[in-house]
Amino acid sequence: MTETARTAAESAGKPPGLRERMRATVRAEVVDVAHRLFTEQGFDRTTVDQIAAEVGLSRASLFRYFGTKEQIVLGRLEESGRLIAEALAARPDDERPWEALRRSFDVLTRRNEQAPEQALTYLRMLQETPSLRAGHHEKQLIWQGLLVPEIARRLGVSPDRPEDTRPSALAAAALACLDVASTGWVACEGTVPLAELLDRAMGALSE
Repeated sequence: MTETARTAAESAGKPPGLRERMRATVRAEVVDVAHRLFTEQGFDRTTVDQIAAEVGLSRASLFRYFGTKEQIVLGRLEESGRLIAEALAARPDDERPWEALRRSFDVLTRRNEQAPEQALTYLRMLQETPSLRAGHHEKQLIWQGLLVPEIARRLGVSPDRPEDTRPSALAAAALACLDVASTGWVACEGTVPLAELLDRAMGALSE
């Protein structure tokens, strides 16, 4: 290993510095305040200036943490995609790809059902706000890209072979089932567990 590579590896293993921790703290506070205002007033009626004022930031400072108001909401989806990909990679190698995908979604269903009212409000906002709905779709395309390499590995194919569409098809179909289940969960106000709705959706494609 070269000295440069060794230094990079050591840096990657270090805990975040004070500046990074402070930035993460401010970002978390912005998200908490913004979500409260979105819940109270609605996404479209809440302004960036209101969020900044409640957090104690200027408008310009807030935009250094989040480029747009939509990113305050959609940032959570980036973490969700990473968690799903990590959960998929941790599934047993002998598990069928479709079952492994279903089980990887448990990280979301469990989190949502630990705080159902908050999760329902968040999902409802994603579904009912056009700009967020578009951003949600874009994030899910990124999720698909994160899942495809692991699915391809399980199928014994190269993810760089565009003519083999099976990994992309499985990832896209599973994410479509997750969307359908989430929409149903919001529609029934959480009276049926999200995991059960997801089992029904994915089970319909495996019959």
